[in-house]
Amino acid sequence: MKGKVKIIVVLILCIFLLSSCGKEEIENPPIIEEEEDTVQEETEKPVEKKEGVPSPLSGKYALEEKVNRRPVAIMFDNHPRARWQSGLSQAEIVYEFMVEPPYTRYMGIYLIENPKSIGPIRSSRSYFVTTLLEYDPIYVRVGGSPQAKKDIIALKVADIDGLSSSPKVFWRNKSVNKKAPHNLYTSMEVIRETQKEKGYKLTGDYKGFKFNEEDKDIDGYPANKIFINYNKNNNTIYNYDEKEKIYTRMKDGKNHIDEFDKSPIIAKNIIIQEVKTKTIDKEGRLELDLIGEGKGKYITNGKGMDINWVKKSRSGKTYYYNKNGEEIILNSGVTWIQIVNINPDITIE
Repeated sequence: MKGKVKIIVVLILCIFLLSSCGKEEIENPPIIEEEEDTVQEETEKPVEKKEGVPSPLSGKYALEEKVNRRPVAIMFDNHPRARWQSGLSQAEIVYEFMVEPPYTRYMGIYLIENPKSIGPIRSSRSYFVTTLLEYDPIYVRVGGSPQAKKDIIALKVADIDGLSSSPKVFWRNKSVNKKAPHNLYTSMEVIRETQKEKGYKLTGDYKGFKFNEEDKDIDGYPANKIFINYNKNNNTIYNYDEKEKIYTRMKDGKNHIDEFDKSPIIAKNIIIQEVKTKTIDKEGRLELDLIGEGKGKYITNGKGMDINWVKKSRSGKTYYYNKNGEEIILNSGVTWIQIVNINPDITIE
């Protein structure tokens, strides 16, 4: 009898222990909880931390001491024998202007970057001066048209001219396969030092662009490839990189790269500005009517839209407006401004 009682007690204890173990396994599924935690961690996106303050030229964040200094406007040679340009990829804004046919020339605007090599550098035109006045910059050039030289003096532009500067400021770059006048170079370090030596003020008085806090698409027509035909011997092409959300640039059928580090020349924003143009002398120099108003296009993130531009005075800022009369807001990044004739030969697809 006692043996049977012991057996019954043991069986009851086993049943109790088994049921308790079962509850613990059901209530505490550690493997499932670990899998759920892992999935949550993988789906969480890291928050991008922006350090410094935004540049008024590009919206890029940089140290405040860099953003607060004075912009620098530099004239770049774009003759076929001058290509490619060094330091151009580090400009925050670049203008492409028509000059004596069939050529165009670039003007790069710098603030937060310090290219070690900049060039080749070429001469000024009066309409370059009209544009650079918007940025109150240090102006880097080598010579210029008669009118440009007069304007630079009359308007008291903070000028650094290769024709009157020492070889320590501008030099012929013997490491590139280029001949004069397509081989004159400098550096941003030297420009900043010369700025101080000449007693030019260290900060600029100007208005920058407006930028989106976060990257935004615009409501517009497809703009994955932009072809700008200045003439039969001069064209500019932009191809959209959907993955990187930028445009890579081509000049006369070749990929446009920076001579210094072979990096591609890119654009986040493209502005096409139509202006009246006429020839003013026997050398073929042009006059571009940049004061007033006109039509244009704004392109970013694979889309484009029609815009209008307004510049009320020579020293005033050029504003770009959408069809509702609102100032356009750019995405942060490099902006290329293509100055073209009225009714230009352009294809956007």
